[in-house]
Amino acid sequence: MPPKHSDDQTRYQRGCRALAAIDGEAGQRVIDALADIAPDFARYLIEFPFGDIYSRSQLDLRSREIATIAALTALGNAAPQLKVHIHAGLNVGLSRDEITETIMQMAVYAGFPAALNGLFAAKEVFAQPSGKR
Repeated sequence: MPPKHSDDQTRYQRGCRALAAIDGEAGQRVIDALADIAPDFARYLIEFPFGDIYSRSQLDLRSREIATIAALTALGNAAPQLKVHIHAGLNVGLSRDEITETIMQMAVYAGFPAALNGLFAAKEVFAQPSGKR
């Protein structure tokens, strides 16, 4: 969907670049899956998280993905999104050990069930050919 304003175009384009660099194909699959039900929401996902937040320079992408993996793990009910961001963590240079430790840390603050769910999500991602880093 083409943006309505030139400022929106910049924001949208910046978001598309960030999404591709961070999530690669997994992120684009999420956007594509929304095309027939909520294309505006797909646009919001590109513009706000990726165009506005992930594109800020105050944290590097590794730090942002550690924070995101921790937050999604702590939620305890966001396994599909957590898997996308575990892939993203690998894409931006996190090791499997760093991801596992981030998830384990959440047992202290979010409880063992949330950490277990997170570890099982990581195990699934790591078992995929793209998760062998």
